[in-house]
Amino acid sequence: MSDPKSSKPQLPRIRSGLGPLETEVLELLWDRGRPMTVRHLLPQFPALAYTTLLTTLDRLYRKGFLTRLKGGRAFAYEPRCSRERLLSELVSTQFVDVLAASRLSTPILSTLVQCVGQRDAALLDELEALVQAERLRIQLDDN
Repeated sequence: MSDPKSSKPQLPRIRSGLGPLETEVLELLWDRGRPMTVRHLLPQFPALAYTTLLTTLDRLYRKGFLTRLKGGRAFAYEPRCSRERLLSELVSTQFVDVLAASRLSTPILSTLVQCVGQRDAALLDELEALVQAERLRIQLDDN
C-alpha cells in the first residue's frame, strides 16, 4: 500500500504504535477522505476475513486513531485527524523524549539542522521562519 515514490508523507511504522495492517488501513481511509464501513474497505483487502478487518478498525478506534459513526447496524470509521497532523504529533512526542533524555540539547538541535539542510536547503529558511514565529509567540504570551 505504501509507495516510496509518493510525495505524501508516510506514517512511520516504527514508534507510531501501529502495525503494518493498521498503517495500511489508516492510509486507505486518508486516501478515501470519507467515513467507511468494513464492507466498503473489504474489497481493498481480499486476503483478509471480515472479522480481521473489523478487529483492526476497532483496535485503531480504541488507540485513538479513528472516530466511528453508527450507521444502521454498522459503524463507519474515519481518521480522527489528517495524516500531516498525526505525523506532527508522532514527531513531536519523539522529539520531546529525545530532548528530555539528554542534558545537552545543542548536539540534538545541530543534528536536526544538519538533517534539514541535507534534505533541502530551502527548508532551512522555512525552519528559521518558524523559529522567529515561535519567538514572537512566546514574547506575546509573556506580555
